[in-house]
Amino acid sequence: MDLSKIKAGAKSALIEPRDIFASLGHRPWPRLRVEQDQVLKGWFERRHERDLVIKQNTGGGKTVVGLLVAQSSLSEGVGPAAYVVPDTYLVDQVVDEANALGIPVTTDPRGADFISGLAILVCTFEKVVNGRSIFGLAGDSNARRIGTVVVDDAHAALAAARKQFTVNVPAEHPAYKKALSIFGDELMRQSYKNGTAILSGDRATPLRIPFWAWSKKHSEVTAEIEASAGNSALKGIFFSWPLLADYLGLAVATISDRLLQLRTPCPPIQEIPAFHLATRRIYLTATLADDGVLVTDLAADPESVRRPITPERATDLGDRLIMAPGALNPNLTSDRIRRLAWEFAMGDRTGDGERDAEPVNVVVLVPSDRASELWSPYAAETLHVGDMKAVVDRMAAGEHLGIVVLVNKYDGVDLPHDACRLLVVDGVPTPLDPGEQREAGALIGSDTYRIRKVQRLEQGMGRGIRDAEDHCAVLLLGSDLALSLVDREDLRLFSPATRAQIDLSKEVAAQIAGEGLDSVREVLSLFLGRDEDWRVASSRATAGVEYDPDGHVSAVSEARRKAWDLAAAGDPAAAATTLRNALDQVDSAERGWRLEEVAAYQHEVSPEDAQKTIKAAKQANTSVLMPALPLAPRPVRGHQQQAVACVDYLSEHFDNGTQLRLGVQSMLDDLAFSPEDDRVDAAEAAVKRLGQLLGFDATRPEKEQGKGPDGCWGLTPHRSAVIELKTGTSRDDSDIIKSETDQLSGAVSWNSAANPDTTECVPVLLARSARLHKLASAPVGSRVVTPDDLATLKADVQAFADEIACDRGWERSSAVSAALASHCLTADQVIQQHSRKVEAAKTAK
Repeated sequence: MDLSKIKAGAKSALIEPRDIFASLGHRPWPRLRVEQDQVLKGWFERRHERDLVIKQNTGGGKTVVGLLVAQSSLSEGVGPAAYVVPDTYLVDQVVDEANALGIPVTTDPRGADFISGLAILVCTFEKVVNGRSIFGLAGDSNARRIGTVVVDDAHAALAAARKQFTVNVPAEHPAYKKALSIFGDELMRQSYKNGTAILSGDRATPLRIPFWAWSKKHSEVTAEIEASAGNSALKGIFFSWPLLADYLGLAVATISDRLLQLRTPCPPIQEIPAFHLATRRIYLTATLADDGVLVTDLAADPESVRRPITPERATDLGDRLIMAPGALNPNLTSDRIRRLAWEFAMGDRTGDGERDAEPVNVVVLVPSDRASELWSPYAAETLHVGDMKAVVDRMAAGEHLGIVVLVNKYDGVDLPHDACRLLVVDGVPTPLDPGEQREAGALIGSDTYRIRKVQRLEQGMGRGIRDAEDHCAVLLLGSDLALSLVDREDLRLFSPATRAQIDLSKEVAAQIAGEGLDSVREVLSLFLGRDEDWRVASSRATAGVEYDPDGHVSAVSEARRKAWDLAAAGDPAAAATTLRNALDQVDSAERGWRLEEVAAYQHEVSPEDAQKTIKAAKQANTSVLMPALPLAPRPVRGHQQQAVACVDYLSEHFDNGTQLRLGVQSMLDDLAFSPEDDRVDAAEAAVKRLGQLLGFDATRPEKEQGKGPDGCWGLTPHRSAVIELKTGTSRDDSDIIKSETDQLSGAVSWNSAANPDTTECVPVLLARSARLHKLASAPVGSRVVTPDDLATLKADVQAFADEIACDRGWERSSAVSAALASHCLTADQVIQQHSRKVEAAKTAK
C-alpha cells in the first residue's frame, strides 16, 4: 500500500499559517511557541491591510513567523512572495531555517519556482531595491510585480534602502571637481574653514551645497555624473543613479573632502514597483523604537504602522544581566574589562590565572576595524559580514572558541545558548557618510538622535539570546553607552522587556557601586552560574511586561513623507505647507533641521520666503544652512559669577551624580586629537559644551555664523578666549604653519568686531606641537593646548565632575566654586594652567 497517494485535506489549500505549520511533515518542533501563535493569528485577521508590522523580542522566532506568513500568502494566491533580508549572511540563515521547516524556498529571482509561486524567494533587500533591479523600474514595460514582501530586520533594511537611493561621487570623479569649481564660493560662505579645507582636499566637516545654488546650477555637475552612470565599476553611481535621475533639483547635495553625495529628503520608493505596488508588505522587527521611518523611507501606511502586531506578553525574551562597569566605578576602565572578558572566556573567573569554571564563548561587538584592534591581544577570531557564517555555525554547534569579535554587525546574527554567554558591546557605529554626519551633528541631543542611538544599542544587546530559555550577560563599554543606562530620557526608549531587565540589573549594580573588579566578577559568576535568587528575581521583573501597543509614527514622519510625495509630483508649495504645519510640537534642534527641508521646497516657488524660513531654522539649530544674508554675530559676554552660571547649566542637564560623571566623560571622549577619524565636528562641539559646563558663555562662531573661530568662550564680562582646533590634522611635520597662525590672527580680529566690550582676548590653538614653523607668526599672547596639555585639562575636568557629583554638590554654588578653584578651572586659571606659550621656530644648523 502506498500511503503517499492519500491526499488528506486536498479539497482546499491551507492558508491559515498555524495550520500550515501543523501540516509540515518534518517540522523541527511539535508546536509553535505561544508568542508565534499569537502574532500569526493577529496577522491572519488583518492580512488584507497592505502594510503590517510584526514586533517580537530578539529570539522570539520572527524568521519562522515570516516564512509562514509568506507561505500563507502564496497559498491564498497573493504571490509571488519574497522574503528579503539586509545581507547575504542572513540569506543563508533563512534558507537553512526554511529547509528545516520543510517550506520551499529559492534564491533565484528568475527561477520558475519563484515566478510561479511554488517557492518563496529569499534574497537581500538590495536585490529588489536598486536602480538596476531585475524586477524593473517604474515605467518599464517589463517591470515585474511581487504579491507579498516580507522584510526581515526591518531596521537594517531601512539602512539598505537609504544606501540604494544615494548617489556617491568620489573626489577623483570629474563631477566632484566640477562641483568645487561651481559651488566653491558658496561653500566658503557657509563655512570659511571647512570650505577652504574641502577646496584644498584636506579633512573637513561635510557641508551642504545651499539649495538655492544647487537648484539653479546643478545641471553641469549632474551631466558629468550621468556621463559615467553606466560604468558598473562606479558602484556608488551605477546602482543609484536611475532612482534619483528624475529628482535632482530636489536632492540634498552634501560634500566632504572625499565625496559628493546626492540624496532626496525621502527615498522615491515608487521607482521600485515590485516593492511599491506589492499587495502585502510585512515588516518584522524587534527594536524599531521609531516606527515612523517605515513611513518616511518606505511609504508604509501610517495608520497600519501605528497598530503593530505583537504577542500578548513581552516575556518571550531570554534572561540578561546588563551592566556598564564604568558607571559603577570610573577606575574600571575598558582595558581592564577587556582583560576580564578574556579571563571569563578561558574559565578563569577569579582572575588568578587558574581555571576555576567552564570556559565560555564571549562575543564582542565593535563599530569598526579600528575599534577591533583594541581586542587583538585577546580575540580568537575577528569577523566581518562576509566571513562570519562558518565561525558562527561552529559556535552555535557548541564549539568553544573564546573571544570572537564581530565588526559592525549589530543585528541579524543568531548566537544561541553556549554560542555566547557573555556579550560585550564596545561602542556603536557612528555616521560615516557625509549626509549622516551632518544630520547627526545637527540632531545631537534631540529625541531623534536618542532614538537612533538606543535602537542600535538594543539591537546589539539582543545578539546573545535567542529564546526565552536562553541567558547571556551583557557588558557595555564606554561612557556614552553607560550613560544610556542612567539617563531617563534614553531609558524610556528601550523596549518594555529590556527596560525591566535594565532596572533589575541596576538594583544589583547599586550594591557594588564604587567597588572594584572582583565585585563585577562575583556578579557575573552568580548570573552565569544560574543563581536561584537571581533567576527568581529576573522572572518576577519581566512577568506581566507587555509590548508597547502603539507604533510610534510622529506627525513629523507622516508629514515628511506626504511633503516629499507632493514635491515629487510637482507641488512644492503644498509640500512646504504640509511639513511646516507638523513642526510646532518638536524640540528646537529637530524643528530647525526640518525647517531647512521646508525652505528647500519653498525655494521652488518663493525664494524670498525660503530665505525667511532658513533664517528661522538657523536661529533654532545652528547646524543648518547659513542664510544667503548671514546673521549678525551674537556678542559673547562672560558671566559675572562663573560658579552660579555653572550650577544653572549642570542643574538643567543632569539628574543625578552618575549621569553627571558619565556625561562629562562622554563629552571629554569627543574632545580628542583624532586625525584618523572624522571627529573634528564632535571635538568642536565638545569645546562649546565644556565652556558652558564650566560656567562660561560659549559659542561656535564659525559654525553658527559662517565666519570667526571654531570656539569662543566669554570668560568674564570683559575677557574672552578665541579657540581654533587642529585636532584632525595629520601632517608628518607637527609644527604650527603660517595658515594656522593666520587663522588665529583672524579670530582675534573677528573678536574685536563681534565683541567690542571685550578688553582682553586670549588666542588659543589646539595643536600637536607648540613650535612655530619658520614662516609662521602667532598673535601676541597666544597659548597652545598640546595633546599633553589636553590630557591634563581632561583629567582636571573629570576630577571636578567627580567631586561635585557627590552629595548633589553641583546644585550648590559654594561647592562648585571651591571645586573650580581646586582643579584650576576658574576663568583666570583654566587656560593658563592647561596650555603653553608658543615656541620659536627651530633654527637651521
